[in-house]
Amino acid sequence: MERILFTALILISVSSLSAKHVFIHFFKTWPDAQTYCRKHHTDLSPISNEVEYQMFRRLFFESSFWFEGWIGLYFNEKSPTKWSWSGGANATKTDRFSFDSHGRYTAGHKNGFYHTYRQDARFFCFNLMVDDVKKTWEEALEHCRETHTDLTSLNSETERLLALSEIQHDHITERVWIGLRFLGDRWLWVNGDPLVYEAWPEGDQEHQCPLRKRCGALTKEGHWENWDCEEKLHFICY
Repeated sequence: MERILFTALILISVSSLSAKHVFIHFFKTWPDAQTYCRKHHTDLSPISNEVEYQMFRRLFFESSFWFEGWIGLYFNEKSPTKWSWSGGANATKTDRFSFDSHGRYTAGHKNGFYHTYRQDARFFCFNLMVDDVKKTWEEALEHCRETHTDLTSLNSETERLLALSEIQHDHITERVWIGLRFLGDRWLWVNGDPLVYEAWPEGDQEHQCPLRKRCGALTKEGHWENWDCEEKLHFICY
């Protein structure tokens, strides 16, 4: 089974290059890197949407040193697209993610591309943290910004599935706060990410113009839900 190595430029050698994506200096095979990320963080990093791609490009491509590291993309015969993200959805074949038969990907930038790689390498872990203290949405936001970075955004199906895997515990509330908020006349991510992906239940209209329930939560069934901001729930930081 082929795995994917992300080749990029890196500005400085630090353990945390991005709040969501942690650079791990250890050299491991792809399966061992996956095991490490699942034990210490959430999973190997996905780059499954334009937001994440631009984040990686900004962090790595505009610096002055080459670096290669595993990401969570692997060849999967059972996938209709033949490629999947570790712990997440099938990789879609878009202009940004177009793979040849050898699993190579060339990005729209002269200094960055994906390709298969079989030996040990350093790697990137995706990092979400579920806080098991119940707080209102505002309290959760303040706590995340004081102790981590922010309430999490979920910018793709893969990120939603990875977040969902983190909250399937009996002691976690049936829904958890995420960084989704209705302000003015629209929903937005409070960390500034564009709303490029949505996971509202099919047919749900309550969220379209909420009067009271103006804060976003992720349910254990995997749906987004508009909820009363004063309700005390567990929450996900990054």
